[in-house]
Amino acid sequence: MHIVIMGCGRVGSTLAHTLEDQGHSVAVIDQDPEAFRKLRSGFKGTKVTGVGFDRDVLAEAGIERAGAFAAVSSGDNSNVIAARVARESFGVQRVVARIYDPRRASVYQRLGIPTVATVAWTADQMLRKLLPEGAESLWRDPTGSIVLAEVAYSDTWLGEKVCDLERNAHARIAFISRLGEALIPAPNLVLQEGDVVHVITEEANLARVADAFAAREAGKGVR
Repeated sequence: MHIVIMGCGRVGSTLAHTLEDQGHSVAVIDQDPEAFRKLRSGFKGTKVTGVGFDRDVLAEAGIERAGAFAAVSSGDNSNVIAARVARESFGVQRVVARIYDPRRASVYQRLGIPTVATVAWTADQMLRKLLPEGAESLWRDPTGSIVLAEVAYSDTWLGEKVCDLERNAHARIAFISRLGEALIPAPNLVLQEGDVVHVITEEANLARVADAFAAREAGKGVR
């Protein structure tokens, strides 16, 4: 996957190195050419000097073929504007913006832009939003046998009933995070873009559940 990162501070450079090590092609945008010094000498990606929400700058960074975009500059407004341009003007579906003011998070979520507040930020959280594959355990019971996990799902499940996803995975969906709110799924609730699904299941079954959620065709997952 080609991934464009706006901002070459400690966060942006860490993401760039990690993504490149995972085999992805990376382009980094920053207004200050000196910022690229944070990239290692062997960095093979593209370095673009300019404003990250400028369409020409984004095009130079390869946004038209990008599968994901991360806005991690020092400005909240710049990050959100750039993320919206990437999604609305270039059709990038997987975008995430870092913000410093967590009070704005719900506003940006309603604009359809996933955000990560600095107070809760880690590089792993950013990577999970860019490359949401598999499952991340959030809680285990004292015996370690039951787990509550955030599980990524294939886009082919969008528009399908949550109960069908449960049936396919043989797992219980505890709740869904949607636009900053937690929902306990009703029988007819339909999965929407941006929903974050949390599953309660046995630890031993978590990998199988993740495989079922990642099924290419809705209703034809692993059983």
